[in-house]
Amino acid sequence: MHCEGREGMKELQYDVLVIGAGAAGLAAALEVSRNNASCALVERESHLGGILIQCIHNGFGLEEYKEELTGPEFAERQVQAVRAADVDIFTDTTVTQLNAENDRKEAYCYSAVYGVLRISVRAVILAMGCRERNRGNIRTPGTRPAGVYTAGLAQRLVNIEGYIPGQDVVIVGSGDIGLIMARRMTWVGAKVHAVIEIQPYPSGLTRNIVQCLNDFDIPLYLSHVVSRIEGKQRVEKVQVSPLTNGIPDEENSFEIPCDTLLLSVGLIPENELSKEAGMEINPQTNGALVDATMMTSIDGVFSCGNVLHVHDLADWVAEEARRAGAYAVRYLRNERPKRQIRIKAGANVRYINPAMFDPDNPDKLYFRSLIVKNQAKLQIKLDHKPVKEVRLSHVQPSEMLHVKLKPKDVAGWNIMKDSVLEVSIE
Repeated sequence: MHCEGREGMKELQYDVLVIGAGAAGLAAALEVSRNNASCALVERESHLGGILIQCIHNGFGLEEYKEELTGPEFAERQVQAVRAADVDIFTDTTVTQLNAENDRKEAYCYSAVYGVLRISVRAVILAMGCRERNRGNIRTPGTRPAGVYTAGLAQRLVNIEGYIPGQDVVIVGSGDIGLIMARRMTWVGAKVHAVIEIQPYPSGLTRNIVQCLNDFDIPLYLSHVVSRIEGKQRVEKVQVSPLTNGIPDEENSFEIPCDTLLLSVGLIPENELSKEAGMEINPQTNGALVDATMMTSIDGVFSCGNVLHVHDLADWVAEEARRAGAYAVRYLRNERPKRQIRIKAGANVRYINPAMFDPDNPDKLYFRSLIVKNQAKLQIKLDHKPVKEVRLSHVQPSEMLHVKLKPKDVAGWNIMKDSVLEVSIE
């Protein structure tokens, strides 16, 4: 519902506002609608689906839809479901301010289509996704010629705009987007000379290493860095140095002639709006700290998907977002956990989401390993006492892990008010 406000500002009221219409926002909005709560879905781009639209490769939907889809196909199924639901959609609309300290939250939005909007709601779900790190983030020395792109931008240029950014390519970072673009650039006729990875292990999924590099004989240099970019008007070559004790070994450096450098050096949750609203941020993920209901440190504001922590599969994004949508509706109904205990990242675990655990409603925990290991053991401890063990065939930092806790797992636990659940990998 809406009415004209002062000075032409349109004032709208809903139960829930979802910000962002990628895999997370679409899934969250659909879950809210299914639970008979009114929902506004705001997206700054002109289309729904987020980054999925430019991901024309397959590998999506195996968990969500039990079949293999491309990114656009995955998005299309979500979009069709949302359009058929009772969700008001606002594309080409940007949220510039979120006032969330009161019972009714207010979001100020600007749109060339709808004008200025003030949306008043009882709950907000953040689903803004993430952005790529760029050359400035990794501080690569050298000149500043044309031909340096983030891998995601190059993906958009090739798949959406129909523009090939270069012919002789070097890729920095073995993240999944970079690996997929190594294959994509090869398919469009470019020569990918190498992928350079600073870590001693790949950053992307194993299947992408095999399908995107090994199948095309593209070299992967582990424990190497691009130590210098050279070129005047356009990139002409890069200097690559092996790392010795974490320091570039200049004596054993070598040069690779190229006209294009693609950066696949990590993703950062898009949380500027969250920070301005005053919510607490997890330094390990750059996403919000959330409790067992996916609620942030601000009452009534929830977070999910890549804005919470960077996922490796859109299927897990959608699953987590449905959970946030369901909890947002429970919040509207004043259904809150009776108790929550803190979850701690133990040995060889980088982080865990959510950061709190509801023993009366156990759910899935998402986390990442700090090590690469075959035949690892996941151990969950309550107040330093082992309560659950899970065998893992392989762990590595690039692959998100998860464990589903069930009521039978929790039965018999001696849970105190100040108890702590610890997750570790051995």
